[in-house]
Amino acid sequence: MSSTILCTRSLACRTSRSLQQPFPDFLALATISRHSRLQSTTSQPPHTPSPPPNAPKPIQPTSHKLSQDALSQTTKPIRPLTPDQRAFLSSALRVNQTGELAAILIYAAQNPVIVRSHPHLRPLMKHMYDQEAGHYKFFNEIISKHRIRPTAMTPIWTAAASLLGWSTAVLGREAAMACTEAVETEIGTHYNEQVRVLLDWSRKCEERGESLGPELDGLVGELRRIRDEELEHLDHAVENDAKMARPYELLTEVIRGGCRGAIWVSERV
Repeated sequence: MSSTILCTRSLACRTSRSLQQPFPDFLALATISRHSRLQSTTSQPPHTPSPPPNAPKPIQPTSHKLSQDALSQTTKPIRPLTPDQRAFLSSALRVNQTGELAAILIYAAQNPVIVRSHPHLRPLMKHMYDQEAGHYKFFNEIISKHRIRPTAMTPIWTAAASLLGWSTAVLGREAAMACTEAVETEIGTHYNEQVRVLLDWSRKCEERGESLGPELDGLVGELRRIRDEELEHLDHAVENDAKMARPYELLTEVIRGGCRGAIWVSERV
């Protein structure tokens, strides 16, 4: 029994000593070497085959810019205006200038009365006045540049516009808005006619391979913008109970008739 125990203890000691021996050096080196080879293999970028010597080179993008000579060749010649066309533009621009002046005076006369009784309309009245002032400035610059004389009726239209603005404001907010609706209806129609005529000129020039020139093309765009802003004023007036004015039909028809008469006279005088 004792001999068996001694043999068992001896075997356990030998096993313990063998487990405590260090890791064999040659095995460690082989393992490290194999690990490093694996890392170097995976870290290398994939091999890209070089193109054959006779392969065509890729085409590099190039920027193509028209020279001044080529650009000038593509520009259409500008057709001079006929005497009738010049006369039409002179009368139209003269009416536009005096019409915008009248609009400024109408709003200037309406504003104190309307804003005093309806303070919430102050931003709207200022917005419409500022736009009319911008229109007037634009047409003033054009007629000054091209030496187009203003209408001789300016003093009369000035007094009439101020009186119209003040009297409709005294009649009430609805009457003032009805005045705006009537005036902008006629002015919008007037601008539409001008745009239609200029576009017809442009179409005929295109058919001949010509153009009206950048200045007249720009004028068409400005007339459209101003027309749209005038029609915006009309919408504002309707939204603020223009049709509630009494007597609405009589008031608006009288104002529209006066506008048509002023346009007809200003085109000729």
